[in-house]
Amino acid sequence: MPEILKWSLHTLNNDNLYKMLKRTVIKTLLTEGKAGEKAIVKGWVRTKRGSKAVNFIALNDGSTINNIQVVADVEKIGEDILKSVSTGAALAVEGEIVASQGSGQSIELVADQVTVLGEANPEEYPIQPKKHSMEFLRENAHLRMRTATFSAVMRIRHAMTYAIHTFFNNKGYYNLHTPIVTSSD
Repeated sequence: MPEILKWSLHTLNNDNLYKMLKRTVIKTLLTEGKAGEKAIVKGWVRTKRGSKAVNFIALNDGSTINNIQVVADVEKIGEDILKSVSTGAALAVEGEIVASQGSGQSIELVADQVTVLGEANPEEYPIQPKKHSMEFLRENAHLRMRTATFSAVMRIRHAMTYAIHTFFNNKGYYNLHTPIVTSSD
């Protein structure tokens, strides 16, 4: 076991370790979450906006195309932590689900604690909350899945592939991946 992991496990008690590892998938939270419940979500920041008193963070974990809005009180969370939150940063947020007062979502998460798992320097992180050309996304292929366009395309592609495989499987056909014979073989 790596030394850093041993150190981390020894410094955390069992409750903190459980809280660190336990999370609610955002898709589940948006469909089944009820006001008054506590939740821990982890994901990437799509957008962040706010004022001196409160920040609104759109968080996504890839389980759905929709984001959960995190409401972070600057005084409660800390200005230094919220300064390191930018588009693309990885966060773990613990808080309470409340009925949303704004339009566009039915619930939101009021943060009790925000942990920055990984920062994303806005100067270096290329995916920003704006429309990007396909050429730009082709150059940054490892980040394409974090965009709404590619997320939607992959969900449709998955649904179509699943439907085709199910259809043929139900008719008694097999899906075989035959070896590719090339001239070098």
